[in-house]
Amino acid sequence: MNILAAHKVTKRFGGLVAVDALDFTIPQGSIVSLIGPNGAGKTTFFNCITGFYRPEDGSLFFNDVSLTALRPDQITAMGIARTYQNIRLFANMTVMENVLVGQHTRLKTGMLGAILRSPRARQEEAEALEKAQEMLRFVGLAGRGDWMAKNLPYGDQRRLEIARALASKPTRLRDALGLTILLIEHHMRVVMGISDRVTVLDYGVQIAEGTPAEIQGNPRVIEAYLGRGAASGLGQKTAVVAAAA
Repeated sequence: MNILAAHKVTKRFGGLVAVDALDFTIPQGSIVSLIGPNGAGKTTFFNCITGFYRPEDGSLFFNDVSLTALRPDQITAMGIARTYQNIRLFANMTVMENVLVGQHTRLKTGMLGAILRSPRARQEEAEALEKAQEMLRFVGLAGRGDWMAKNLPYGDQRRLEIARALASKPTRLRDALGLTILLIEHHMRVVMGISDRVTVLDYGVQIAEGTPAEIQGNPRVIEAYLGRGAASGLGQKTAVVAAAA
C-alpha cells in the first residue's frame, strides 16, 4: 500500500520547469530517498507535497486524499511532518514550548476554553505536556524542557526539530515509532545506508529509481553527479544536505 502517490506532478517558475511530470510513490512503512544534484528539483517537489507550492499539473494523494488544494497546516493535520535543511526553531521559546507548538493541529480546546480553564482544557494541556515529555525523552533531550532553544548546541537543536515534528503525530512511524520517511539528501553514505528505495532527479526529471545498490552503479546517476565519463566515486559524493521527515 502506498501512503503517498504523485502522478505527473509538474511545477513551473515562469519558463523554468523545476519538476517535470514526476511519478513518485512511497510505500507505507518504508524509507524512500529522493536525491539529485543541486537544482534537480528535490526541494521543489517536497514543497508541493507539503503545500508550500501548488503544482500546475498532476496529482498528489496522501492515504488516497488529494493534497493539491490543501494549505500546509491542513496537510500537517493529516499526518505529514517535516524538518528543514536549516534549523527553524523558535529561538526565544523554551525547548518544551517548541515541542508543544508541534501539537497545535491536534489540540481541540478553543480560545474560550483556554481562557476559562475548563476541565477539558486542563486535561488536554496535561496530555500535551506528557506527550511532549515523551518526545523529548525519545530524542535524548529529557530534562531540558526549560532550556531556551537558542542555548542548545547545534546537534541538540536538530534533535529538538525532530521532536517537534514527531509531536504533530505523523501518520506512520518507522521501527521504534513506525515512521514512513521521505529523505531528501545529497550525502550518499546516508542514503545508501538506510534507504529501501532511491529515486534520482536531474533538472526536474526522474532519471533513475531502484535499490541503493542499483542506483550506485547506474551510469546516468554517476554522470549527473560527477559529469560525463565519470566511472566511480558516487559513494563518496557529499554536498549540501536538505532534510525531510
